[in-house]
Amino acid sequence: MQKMLVTFAAAASLGLVATAAQAATLDDVKAKDYIQCGVTGGVAGFSAPDANNVWAGLEVDFCRAVAAAVFNDAGKVRYTPLTSQERFAALSAGEIDILSRTTTWTMSRDTDLGISFIGTMYYDGQGFMVRKADEIASALDLSGAAICIESGTTTELNAADYFAANSLEFNTVVFVDQDEVVKAYEDGRCDVYTTDASALAAERSKFAVPGDHIILPEIISKEPLGPVVRQGDDQWFKINRWVYFALLEAEELGVTSANVDEMLGSDNPAIKRLLGVEGDFGAPIGLTKDWAYQIIKLVGNYGEAFERNVGPSTDIGLERGLNALWTNGGLQYAPPIR
Repeated sequence: MQKMLVTFAAAASLGLVATAAQAATLDDVKAKDYIQCGVTGGVAGFSAPDANNVWAGLEVDFCRAVAAAVFNDAGKVRYTPLTSQERFAALSAGEIDILSRTTTWTMSRDTDLGISFIGTMYYDGQGFMVRKADEIASALDLSGAAICIESGTTTELNAADYFAANSLEFNTVVFVDQDEVVKAYEDGRCDVYTTDASALAAERSKFAVPGDHIILPEIISKEPLGPVVRQGDDQWFKINRWVYFALLEAEELGVTSANVDEMLGSDNPAIKRLLGVEGDFGAPIGLTKDWAYQIIKLVGNYGEAFERNVGPSTDIGLERGLNALWTNGGLQYAPPIR
C-alpha cells in the first residue's frame, strides 16, 4: 500500500512538473507582455519591415493573431530577423516564442530538431527565375547555368535532386543570406535564382523592372510553409494551432474584421462558438472565451491576410491556388470548433 502511495505521489509530482512546463511559454509571454516572433530578414508579403521598421506580411499576421488571442492586442509582438542557419537554434534557445519565417515542414525537421509545426500558412513549391532576355523557356534548359542558392535550406537539396534526376549539370553559387542571393542575381553573378516560387514573386516585385524577369513554369518540390514552436509545451502548441484554425474557420464562415461585431448576433451555431457567444473554447488553452473574436477583429481572417499581403491586388500578385479553402478547391481546411 505504501509503495502504491509513493508511486502515486511520484506520478502526481511528474504531472505537476509537466503541467508547469506546458504552461511555461504562455506564462513567460504574459510576464514580459509581448510575443517574440522570429521572421525573415525581409521577404515582401511574408515578413518585411517598412521604412519606419513596422513589420508586415502573411507570416507577421500570424504572430499578430496570436498576440490578439493572448492579449486582445495584435500590436504586442516584437520581431527578430533570422537567417535560415539561425532560425532553429534561436527557437530552441528560447530567444523567440514563435518562428514564423518561410519555413518548410519536412520530416527531419519535425522529428530531429525538437520543434513542432503548427500548420501550413502557405502551400508553396520551389521554382526558378531567369532574365527574360536569356530566352530560357524551361528549367530543363538550365544545364550548366550558374544558379544562385541560399545555403542551409531545402532549396539546395531540391535543386540537386532535380538536376540529378534530369541528368543536368548542376553549377551553384551559394550564399549564406537571402539578400546576398538576390543581390548576386541582380548583379549578374549568376544566371538563375531559385527558391520558393512565392519568394521569387516577392523579390521580383522589388526589382527596378520586374517584367525583365520571368519565373519558369516548373515547380520542382512541395514546400508547405508554416509557423513553428518548441516541442514540450503542449498548451502553447495548441494555442498557436487553434489560432491558425480560427483564421481559416472565420473565412469559411464569412466572418471578417468588417462584420465580426454584426456576426455576434448570428443564429449560426458555428459562428456563435467561434466568437465565444456560445460555449467557452478559450479556457482549455488558457485564453478568454472571445479569443477568436479578438483575432478576427484585430487581424481579420485568413483570406483577408492573404489578400492584403500577397494576393492578386498586391505587387506580388499571387493567386490563392492551393491556398484556397477546401470549399473552393484548395487545401486550407480547419477542424470544427465545437
